[in-house]
Amino acid sequence: MEPTFATPSEFEDVLAELSAREPIFHRPEFGTSRADFEGMTVEDFWETGASGRRYSREFVLDELERRFSTPHEDVWETRDFCCRRLSADVYLLTYTLLQDKQRVTRRATIWQRTADGWKIVYHQGTIVQDG
Repeated sequence: MEPTFATPSEFEDVLAELSAREPIFHRPEFGTSRADFEGMTVEDFWETGASGRRYSREFVLDELERRFSTPHEDVWETRDFCCRRLSADVYLLTYTLLQDKQRVTRRATIWQRTADGWKIVYHQGTIVQDG
């Protein structure tokens, strides 16, 4: 029994802003350097990967620096975005991601609007289908 997903109309602008930034760390227009990724995340950012493992901000930044040190192809499609306000200036964005036309994951990112722009507080991916 799937829940009903609907973004309240008053948050449509937030939904548009945040969905344009997903999947996180895969939008070159928002940056590809370690400094860019540091600027996208709060100091105590962490994530839970599709594997169920938890990753610190430092680990994620190291992996992103390694990934972007060489050219690579990034094939993904996003759909089913929904935005929910959690508190003043903090929002939960959920969506479905298809990677390499094979792996389907459900994604959840907690975003915070700051004086410096949007920052990622937490991210999680859950595998729905693999291969």
